[in-house]
Amino acid sequence: MDFVAILSEQQTTAPLYLTVKTLGLVGLLHLVSGVLLGYYLTSKKSMMRSVVDFLVTLPLVFPPIATGFVLLMLLGRSGLIGHALPVDIVFSFTGVVIASFVAGLPLMVKSVETALRGDVRRLAELAHVLGKSDWETFWLVLLPNIRRSIATGWFLALGRGLGEVGITLMLGGNIIGKTNTLSLEIYNAVFSGEFDRAVVLASILAVFSCIIFIALKKLSSPNLI
Repeated sequence: MDFVAILSEQQTTAPLYLTVKTLGLVGLLHLVSGVLLGYYLTSKKSMMRSVVDFLVTLPLVFPPIATGFVLLMLLGRSGLIGHALPVDIVFSFTGVVIASFVAGLPLMVKSVETALRGDVRRLAELAHVLGKSDWETFWLVLLPNIRRSIATGWFLALGRGLGEVGITLMLGGNIIGKTNTLSLEIYNAVFSGEFDRAVVLASILAVFSCIIFIALKKLSSPNLI
């Protein structure tokens, strides 16, 4: 097997580029929405908060292929939401991004929510006593004290999005050269009997996974500031 030759082929580089581009955009979305949603879920109990909590947590317990089907029904051209949108989401790069975002979001949100429900709440209460506003408390007190949990949740969400298949298959469609991520391309390679290429693709994912694992180990170290 010529590893370098297979690695340089367009059939390998195109899915790799698509995956990196997707993770870059999804990582930014996770960072912003994950922190805000995690903070919102620690607010006072309400019906809306319960609904948001249910929707955020659902991808963790619902089969990915079923989650993808639900999103397909919602975001397709004839869907409840898709018919009102000016752009097509299904079978496009946007669909791939949404799939990865939805898959990883619960891990990001739950990490932030759990951290905010811990001892940091006492610091928030103290800040309010000292006259700090909610925004000042959130930005100057809460965020600095949960940065490790934020980073942990972010890497976990990134790893989940990296290996996403079921939701992406439904929303992206596994279109060669357009929506076939690394994970989907492994399936394509195996299905077409190109096992050497599948090994190369799996090796690339293994490198990404190792990087994420090392980052998580570093974050769990008590010596980390």
